Amino acid sequence: MNPAEKQRRLQEYLKSLGSLAVAFSGGVDSTYLLSAARSALGDRVLAVTARSCSFPARELTAAAAFCASAGIEHVICVSEELSIAGFEENPPDRCYLCKNELFTKIWAIARERGMAWVADGSNLDDEGDYRPGLKAVAEQGVISPLRHIGLTKADIRELSRRRGLATWDKPSFACLASRFPYGERITAAGLARIDRSEQFLLDLGLRQVRVRTHGDVARIETDEAGFALLAGRSVRERVHARLREFGFAYAAIDLLGYRSGSMNETLN
Repeated sequence: MNPAEKQRRLQEYLKSLGSLAVAFSGGVDSTYLLSAARSALGDRVLAVTARSCSFPARELTAAAAFCASAGIEHVICVSEELSIAGFEENPPDRCYLCKNELFTKIWAIARERGMAWVADGSNLDDEGDYRPGLKAVAEQGVISPLRHIGLTKADIRELSRRRGLATWDKPSFACLASRFPYGERITAAGLARIDRSEQFLLDLGLRQVRVRTHGDVARIETDEAGFALLAGRSVRERVHARLREFGFAYAAIDLLGYRSGSMNETLN
C-alpha cells in the first residue's frame, strides 16, 4: 500500500472515531497524527502535552506554537516522572511506568472535555524495538492510528512533507530519561545536565544528537553531518570545555553515531 492510500485510510479511520485526544509531543509522528485528526474531525480534536523535567522547554514551546498556528485546542498537563514510584531507579520497564501515569492523566482530561478516544503517535516501526510503553498503550485502551493503518516513519515523513508540516525532516527525539543506562539513577540534576549539553550542541549546529550519560562521562551520538562538524580540534575542545562546565568529567564521541534506543543494546 502506497503512502497516499494509507493517508486516505487514516482519514477514514479518524473520522469514524467521532472525537479524539492526541498525546502530543510535537515530534514527527504526533504532529502528523494531530494534523490529520484536525482535518478529519475539525474541532472535535484535542492535543495534550505533558510538561516535565525530562521534556525540554524548546519542545514544549514548539508544540504549543504548532497548536496555536493550527487553531487546535491544547492542554498542557504536569506529568513529573520522578514522582512515580520506581522511576528514579531506572528499571528496564521505566517507559511503561511513565506512559501508564501519563495516559491516566490524558484519559481524565479527555473525559472532562468529552473526547471519546485517546491516541498516541506510535508507528509501525516501533514494533521492531524494545518499547515497554506500548504495554501501557494496550492496557489503557489508547489507540495508535498510525500503527493501525501500517504507517512507517518513512511514510509519515513523506506525508508530512506533502502536507507542508515543518516537522517532516525534524530529527527524532525521545525523552531525556532515555539518555541514562538502565539501572543508573535518574535525577533532576542529571536530566538538566543532559538538556543543557544537548541544547549547546544543537546551538553549535548539530541536528541529530544524543548525549548519553555514563556516570561522569558524556557519550555523544550524532549523524555524519555532526561528525564532520566535530572533526575540528577547536570545536572538540570547545565541546569538552562546555560539557565540563555542565558537570561531566569527560566527553566522548560514539563511533557508531546516532541510533534510536542505543541503551537497549545492553538488554538481553
